[in-house]
Amino acid sequence: MFTIKNLKHLSSKRASKAEAYPVSWVRQIAASGTEELFEEFNTRPGGLEPDEVELARASYGANELSHKKRDPEWLRFLKAFADPFTGVLALLALVTLAGDVLFAAPEDRNPLSLLIICGMILVSGILRFVQEGKSSVAADALASSIETFCSVERAGEGVIVLPLSEIVAGDIVHLQAGDIVPADACLISARDLFVGMSSLTGESLPVERVAGPAAADETVPVADLSDIVFMGSSVVSGSGKAVVFATGSHTLIGSMARGLDEGRTKTAYDEGIADTSRLLLRFMLVMAPLVFAICGLTKGDWLQALLFALSVAVGLTPEMLPMIVTTCLAKGARDLAEHEVIVKRLDAVQNLGAVDVLCTDKTGTLTEDHVILERHLDLDGKEDARVLGYAYLNSFFGTGVKNLMDSAIIERAALETKRTGALDADRLADAWQHADELPFDFSRRRVSVIVRADDGTLLMVEKGAVEEVLATCTEAELGGVATLLTPEVRSLIERKVADLGRRGMRVLAVAVKECTGHVGAFTAEDECDMKLVGYLAFLDPPKRSAASAIEALTAHGVATKVLTGDALGVAVTVAQTIGIPTDHVLEGAKIQTLSDEELERRAEETTIFAKLTPDQKVRVVSALRRAGHVVAFMGDGVNDAGAMRASDCGISVDTAADVSKEAADIILTKKDLAVLEEGIVSGRRTSVNMNKYVKMCASSNFGNIFSVLVASICLPFLPMTAVQLLLLNFINDCASCALPWDRVDEEALARPVKWQSGSVSGFMRLFGPVSSAFDILTFVALFFWICPAVAGGSWEALAGDAAARLLFAGTFQAAWFAESMVTQMLFVHLARTEKKPFVESRADVRLAGLSAGAALLSLLIPETAIGASLGFAALPASFIALLPALALGYAVSVLLQRRRYIARFGRLI
Repeated sequence: MFTIKNLKHLSSKRASKAEAYPVSWVRQIAASGTEELFEEFNTRPGGLEPDEVELARASYGANELSHKKRDPEWLRFLKAFADPFTGVLALLALVTLAGDVLFAAPEDRNPLSLLIICGMILVSGILRFVQEGKSSVAADALASSIETFCSVERAGEGVIVLPLSEIVAGDIVHLQAGDIVPADACLISARDLFVGMSSLTGESLPVERVAGPAAADETVPVADLSDIVFMGSSVVSGSGKAVVFATGSHTLIGSMARGLDEGRTKTAYDEGIADTSRLLLRFMLVMAPLVFAICGLTKGDWLQALLFALSVAVGLTPEMLPMIVTTCLAKGARDLAEHEVIVKRLDAVQNLGAVDVLCTDKTGTLTEDHVILERHLDLDGKEDARVLGYAYLNSFFGTGVKNLMDSAIIERAALETKRTGALDADRLADAWQHADELPFDFSRRRVSVIVRADDGTLLMVEKGAVEEVLATCTEAELGGVATLLTPEVRSLIERKVADLGRRGMRVLAVAVKECTGHVGAFTAEDECDMKLVGYLAFLDPPKRSAASAIEALTAHGVATKVLTGDALGVAVTVAQTIGIPTDHVLEGAKIQTLSDEELERRAEETTIFAKLTPDQKVRVVSALRRAGHVVAFMGDGVNDAGAMRASDCGISVDTAADVSKEAADIILTKKDLAVLEEGIVSGRRTSVNMNKYVKMCASSNFGNIFSVLVASICLPFLPMTAVQLLLLNFINDCASCALPWDRVDEEALARPVKWQSGSVSGFMRLFGPVSSAFDILTFVALFFWICPAVAGGSWEALAGDAAARLLFAGTFQAAWFAESMVTQMLFVHLARTEKKPFVESRADVRLAGLSAGAALLSLLIPETAIGASLGFAALPASFIALLPALALGYAVSVLLQRRRYIARFGRLI
């Protein structure tokens, strides 16, 4: 009986090896006979009893892969705020709370700044929480949209159909064409069974599986054990029965999935925002104390100096950055959804825009993932309709289960009948009738069909593995003439077959002979004295869209590298067909001998990586990332999941294995590189608009604070009060809210867009001083000309006249407020493009409207009661007349500085 004791023994035997797939134990299973398997798993030909099923499930659990547990809603909400930029804002909120509320005098307490900053934090986090929640729901819906069933034999019920999750160890499952293998199992019977294992091994063509026992050779990889079928593989043709020996996380696919529970490495986006956050914090920590000290020493009012220094800290930090970044990413995710792309992690949108190397699996991504008959050749290597005709007779009249190659032959014959007329498949089918058959088996590795003509002539047509068909032949047809199959002729044939194999094709041979005998009495011994007439070369063809997609990716600065578990010849043939260079290739066996440093050097120039294990795919991706590339990995198999996690952006498809979809950051609803290329362009558009805000806001704020520093040293009053400075920054940020919708020049989308703190720092250093220079010019004009004319004298001459000095300072602050806002809004249009602004490249109407409104608002506020309450005086006509000249000079200076920046960094944004 199937007892708890037996189950615990088996479970502990497996549990001791839970960290890795138990290869040695599986080899023992493969070498076991049917009776040994029944005894090992306490089962029988009729299947398990109901109580035995429950005992097995209690020991092993459900037949489901372990998935990373989804965080509860409250934890996901908190994680939405776990962002470096939000951390900067939180720090500023604490400082503002202390300076403006807790330690301020009762009459000076003003929570407005604190409320604004907290509002920005809240809006940013809620946007991220909502968008990522929508993406998670969409991804979960993909996973649950299809339920898979299988046929299993149970005691007292016979063969029944159950969901895969109901299968337990000891079950006897029935497999037939189209089935998904429900668990790891050992075959006890099989007929013409071919299994597709591309999701596990990367092998594009189906592999043969036979009933055991198999030789327990330690040198044979576990995936090549001939009587073992693995969970997640698919039955292409034939049928079989197998005893389940491993379910759920104990399977080969489950052992691969366990590695995905580990935290993923930092991506380019993570590193970029961390670097930029540190840069902004460094500037804030240096400038704010410096302003505090200077203002305190020069003005004597240390409390006012503290408040002003705090406003400087707020002004130097792009406090809207988390909200702008999240808005950009959320809009990017919606744009990608229109291109049949589901974004699981918002950060992946920016990473997708920064990708400069795409590593992709071959099968199903670059190829159609089905077999076609590519060539039908005579022994001279020429296309020959007669060879196709013989193959058609074999496949059409064969009574066994049609495998992929039979279907490909019949399809090609029908196509040639319509297209060229060199072959008439219908006439052949009418002219011959099935007489007898020697079906395929794995010892002979060939199938012979005997057909009879109307006049009684019997023709044996043999098709199979080249070496096995050659073994039955004594003649070969060369140049239309039958020739003895001498060693020289055999060598010629082998060279041609090897050449086709190097070009990635699977080759079968075709031989014929007229025969005599009694129908029904033919045996394998009659497969002799055959005449070899030609070859059939099969291929998983490249997708029609692949070549144009590769060309488009190359034009957009993305290098494509193929990482496959398939043979080198197959990968090279496909790559050459679609335009991927094949000058530098590496196989898994060679990679195994390379150190990480050597692999990093070789990976840079290599475009084809073949016969890779999943771990080797991870090594290649990691090597490319260490070399400074932003790497995306696209695949759909379980063997691709680790590489996805190691990449900056993991990409899968909705039809992929669950493990693959869980590892992915982005899921394509259409398995096509052309869709990915559109997604990359959309990601770049998002990244460019994010970079616009970071660079523009940081440089403008840096220029303002530098101006404040100069003014604090030279002026007898503050150039702008803390509240005025916060208002300036707030209006500027509100105008910037339209940046996610801004147009992006096509030239800016032609190259990867990386987030680099060095370019942000350079942007600040080059453009910030330009802003400061014109601020200082404004200071000079205001202090020595405009303000004295308005107030009735110079600052010194107004000593003792408090009202006149208040008018002097209010006019100065209002004028600088307006000049600063106008130049900042102008800067948005000058720095958003490398083309001629307003002429060759115009901003989106929303951005143009908000920026114009912000500039106009800065001119109107000083004229209102609100402006008066903030300490502003009305703007004099002399300043209004000077402002256009200042703006024009500023625009010319920025355009000149823009040229310097592009020459140094290669791009503006």
